[in-house]
Amino acid sequence: MNHPENSQLGKASAYIDHYDASLLFPIARAGKRAEIGITAAAPFFGADMWTAYELSWLNLRGKPQVALAHFTVPCESRNIIESKSFKLYLNSFNNTPFADADEVKARLRADLSEAVWRDTSGEVATSGAAPASIGVKIVLPELFDREPIYELDGLSLDRLDVECSRYTPAPDLLTVQAEEAPVSEVLVSNLLKSNCLVTGQPDWGSVQISYSGAPIDQEGLLQYLVSYRNHNEFHEQCVERIFMDIWTRCKPVRLSVYARYTRRGGLDINPFRTSYPQALPGNTRTARQ
Repeated sequence: MNHPENSQLGKASAYIDHYDASLLFPIARAGKRAEIGITAAAPFFGADMWTAYELSWLNLRGKPQVALAHFTVPCESRNIIESKSFKLYLNSFNNTPFADADEVKARLRADLSEAVWRDTSGEVATSGAAPASIGVKIVLPELFDREPIYELDGLSLDRLDVECSRYTPAPDLLTVQAEEAPVSEVLVSNLLKSNCLVTGQPDWGSVQISYSGAPIDQEGLLQYLVSYRNHNEFHEQCVERIFMDIWTRCKPVRLSVYARYTRRGGLDINPFRTSYPQALPGNTRTARQ
């Protein structure tokens, strides 16, 4: 089984500029999910939406091509992809010739789909429903100006003047006003910060929480989100922990948690988890991304 400490995170790396799919380093979701009480089917749907800002390859005449790329990794996949390995893999396209963007897209989809469904023996899952492939969208330079900047909708928790003194996840801060009538509301904060599980480097994010149910105490929710400030965990794992803490302690009827993290190494990761089937948010960056 791949463990984070065995990845290229925090280590000197040779940048390979010719295509090499073996650079991808998948890490099983199951271990971290077990920590937050998920040992069977997860109580959520969703995906991890990535954006690559540094994608390049050569055309068949050796001329460099550049593009942006959006990736959608279904959360039911067996693995996440460690982000530095993703960066190294994308850099391996730099001096590799491809016929066109469609060939690049097909190669990306095949390699990433294999990696997120790979089991511990290196095989692709074959039991049950057919594994969902990775969604890949390549944006060529002539369409760059159609990539908007858009902030998360919702009532800002950051308006609240709260005292914060806890900087590791503190789910006991989450409470509801059980005597109040149920509500449906969308709350946002730009104060989410955690650290890389391996290197301890800071990860900055904005988070949107949409729920229906007994009113969640907003001051406690903001203090809870701030409590991630010194927590070491990957983006996908933080969002699932937030979802499960709210789900189990506040018991909403419906819940969605969506985070957009600032980019590192030319990549941003934006996990979305929801308790009920719905369309994914548009993969639209915020100003900080």
